[in-house]
Amino acid sequence: MKKGILSLAIALFIGFTATATEPIEGETKEVNAETSTVTWKAYKVGGSHVGTVDLNSGALMFEADKLTGGEFEVNMTSLVSTDLEGEYKGKLEGHLKSDDFFGVETHATAKLVFTSVEASGKNSYEVTGDLTIKGITKPVTFDVSIYGSKATATLKIDRTNYDVKYGSTLFGAAADKAIYDEFDLVVDLEF
Repeated sequence: MKKGILSLAIALFIGFTATATEPIEGETKEVNAETSTVTWKAYKVGGSHVGTVDLNSGALMFEADKLTGGEFEVNMTSLVSTDLEGEYKGKLEGHLKSDDFFGVETHATAKLVFTSVEASGKNSYEVTGDLTIKGITKPVTFDVSIYGSKATATLKIDRTNYDVKYGSTLFGAAADKAIYDEFDLVVDLEF
């Protein structure tokens, strides 16, 4: 009897040990594109403009509740201004969608793929990813915070890295007509 119990105990111990050392399967959580938001803010001499752009799709990858990756596609044709109305709103949106800026007729989507994720706090991560705008891919680094089924991030993007040069003083715009090269993206995700 003692030998049987000892054998059972050893078998259970080995079983638990083998299970504990096996890699943990990752989990992909699809982002709800309808309830998630991407807000942009661009700056110029004497002011700024704010608007939104829609996600086509997105997912965050986790292992043991720790963020390990992510991939997102943005619908550039959905780009709108939320700080203007009427004629000026239409003019700004048309110009931003034109080849002077994002050329959405040719480049209807933008994409972000996480390439590295490092924990920086309890619910915070420093993420590096490949951002593709207008068919040009460049690395970006930003912080992501995760709380329950929500994630937030703020990215600062240099538009000239993606051949968006209109109004840049680096490419000949007069200082009093300048549009600053960096714009912000504030991302609120639900998954």
